[in-house]
Amino acid sequence: MSIVAGCDVGSLTSKAVIMKNRKIIGSHIIKSKPRPSDSANAVLEGALLSAGVTKEDIRYCIGTGYGREKIEFVDEVVSEIRCHGKGARWMLPTAGTVIDIGGQDCKTMKLDKDGNVSRFSANDKCASGTGRFLEVMAKVLNVDIEDLGKLSGKAKDPITLASTCTVWAQADVIKYINSGVPLEDIGAGINTAMASRVAILVNTVKPEGDIFMTGGVAKNIGVVETLEKLIGKRIKKTRKADPQIAGAIGAALLSLEKVNGS
Repeated sequence: MSIVAGCDVGSLTSKAVIMKNRKIIGSHIIKSKPRPSDSANAVLEGALLSAGVTKEDIRYCIGTGYGREKIEFVDEVVSEIRCHGKGARWMLPTAGTVIDIGGQDCKTMKLDKDGNVSRFSANDKCASGTGRFLEVMAKVLNVDIEDLGKLSGKAKDPITLASTCTVWAQADVIKYINSGVPLEDIGAGINTAMASRVAILVNTVKPEGDIFMTGGVAKNIGVVETLEKLIGKRIKKTRKADPQIAGAIGAALLSLEKVNGS
């Protein structure tokens, strides 16, 4: 049976997935390096190790993500939108709308019955609705980005950020820290600001069917729960795979289609 791979080189993290018979046999996530080609080589190596196979075993590999054009070993490159749509439908077969929050942009996609993207809306002009916004804020708070989402559940009096602009919001957060406002209340305000920005984008595509979220921010419970309230719909979850590797999964699935000639 054919072994295929997908490699998603993003601005903050890089992901790789190895698949056999439409099942994941190995995957890996790393913090992206300055050079996309180095990120791709390192993350693929980790995924191959995880799967117990070699690069020679890979029949086909598709690259995606912002650094896709710099990946040296892929057979072809495909847009993140197509890969995330494909990966999301594999993870949640009932997904009709996909929200993907990457390191430097945010996208909302509507899928047709075949899992192809029929409509999408993207924000790449401002960092406030992206993973970069949360990364900057986590550094200011001196907390791990993985722990930022949990602060919302402990907040008693969340702050309201006057601006969603990352630069101004950062200045506001520093002011709140210096004023002695609890970190939980500041963190909750950050998560709400992020969710508010994403909700605007989601509503522009008029979401239909089950809503699924991909990307690392899908693991931020504070953003997800606030976003659910703002759009008035539940965001479905699945344990089938880490939502952060959805783009790499989609790339691997497309690789499999190439091998099978479909």
